Amino acid sequence: MRVFLVDGTYELFRHYFGAPSHRTAEGAEVAATRGVLGSMLQLLADGATHLGVATDHVIESFRNDLWPGYKSGAGVEADLRGQFGLLEVALTAMGLMVWAMVELEADDALASAAAVAADDPAVDQVVICTPDKDLGQCVTGGRIVQLDRRKQLVLDEAAVTAKFGVAPRSIPDYLALVGDSSDGYPGLPGWGAKSAAAVLAHYGTIEQIPDAPGQWEVSVRGGPALAATLAARRDDAMLFKDLATLRVDRRLLGEVEELRWLGPTPEFEEVCRRIDAGGLWSRVTRLAATRT
Repeated sequence: MRVFLVDGTYELFRHYFGAPSHRTAEGAEVAATRGVLGSMLQLLADGATHLGVATDHVIESFRNDLWPGYKSGAGVEADLRGQFGLLEVALTAMGLMVWAMVELEADDALASAAAVAADDPAVDQVVICTPDKDLGQCVTGGRIVQLDRRKQLVLDEAAVTAKFGVAPRSIPDYLALVGDSSDGYPGLPGWGAKSAAAVLAHYGTIEQIPDAPGQWEVSVRGGPALAATLAARRDDAMLFKDLATLRVDRRLLGEVEELRWLGPTPEFEEVCRRIDAGGLWSRVTRLAATRT
């Protein structure tokens, strides 16, 4: 059994900026929602039996209290924001498990579900569907992998290490040093991808990196300056690492069988009518009939 866990917020943004606009007779923009539903149908049609979708019900989370510059909903277009709730309703009506996150983020829900699923001996592989580099920290061997569906690129543990120069467990440390512009924290001045990878490949975590440059057991360009910066701003580095570290809340998924798709709910037909997607309703119901 393979378990598929999808970043619904990423999918919504991707389809909003990648698909032609579609407005209902009432004037509501719904193209992105239609696109995500079609994308989930494709996963199911390709054979997925166990599927869950995590969304950010609101963009802000507990991390905004930790760092004022953390990503927020400021600047999100009204036509996109208006589909956040609609997508959750539509996915639920389609019969999918949906984690609509408020205090935590969608990425945290994906990490949580992946941890639960990986513990189930009936699960052969957990596939986290998102290109978000934060999720690299969840990758474990070939059992938990990351899939960029747009590029059809699968990252197992060896691939994550080759891409970033550090093992999955060091991804939060790596992001803390180099920063993550998409999440709104800057990293430490002077630290780049190569220097962070070289140092962390040796020490593993920020906590293990000595303050004094003379104590470093690895040579990198500008090492003394990097060491001085880390020594002066270690508190910032640890804060950024905290921001980058995904929270695992196993209460979000009781057991893997909760993710089994059993077909749409009776409400799905009305949802499809609202978004002018009658054809989608027909395709989903036909697929569901083949699963019974």
